[in-house]
Amino acid sequence: MVVVQTDKWLLDCYDDPIRLCEKLEVYFGGISAFEIYDYLTMHGMYRPLKRGIGNIKKLRNNNVWEVVQDGIERLQKKWDGPDIPVFIFPSDSTNRELIRNFNGKSGLAYKDKLLLFLSPNNVKKEIEALLTHEYNHVCRLNQYEKDVNEYVLLDTIILEGLAEQAVDEQIGTDYLASWTTFYTNKQLKDMWQDLIFPNRHVPKEFPEHDELLYGISPYPKMAGYSTGYYLIKQYVKRYPFSCKDLLSVPSEQIIKGMK
Repeated sequence: MVVVQTDKWLLDCYDDPIRLCEKLEVYFGGISAFEIYDYLTMHGMYRPLKRGIGNIKKLRNNNVWEVVQDGIERLQKKWDGPDIPVFIFPSDSTNRELIRNFNGKSGLAYKDKLLLFLSPNNVKKEIEALLTHEYNHVCRLNQYEKDVNEYVLLDTIILEGLAEQAVDEQIGTDYLASWTTFYTNKQLKDMWQDLIFPNRHVPKEFPEHDELLYGISPYPKMAGYSTGYYLIKQYVKRYPFSCKDLLSVPSEQIIKGMK
């Protein structure tokens, strides 16, 4: 498991993120650095600031690369996970939604790589929680026998719910995402029956998929995420499985009997 020393990349070309993303091209199948950066900024990667190098130094002083290295090695052993490269970059400190809803941190998980976007304000447990959530995605993507390009809304919400259940198991309830507390169980049950279940087969490339997942108006905020966590919680109440046990379980099996 390799946590790439992106701190050195950042100190070398922080002010030129396109040049920095050229180093990622080999990991993204030949996609251009411009396209990579455009996509990553949509998911929380930094935009250069005048005093941005100071944030890099703060991340180094916080031993972020070492914390992630230790955490990924532990999770890989616990979940029999794949050996993948991990990239750490500063998060976008100008993104108000990212700061308000996620305390300035986010991540992107693929079958073969993982990217974390962090703020100097994130404490060690927060970083470990984000890493746990995102690396659980990596493991699910590798162990669940369904190509991610074929995912429908149900697969995505189970992916998110399972990852947050992993945070609960490994880090504790204090570091769960805020969206896990948005609704009561009664509200979540109604949301599942009336909104998510009828749309569970919406493919990921359809606009309705993300609208329901994130709860874009007129849908309830973070509707898909919240419902996915609710479904996993209900499942582990009925069956004494850990998140490792669930990594390969089909989404349809998890919702069986949940209508």
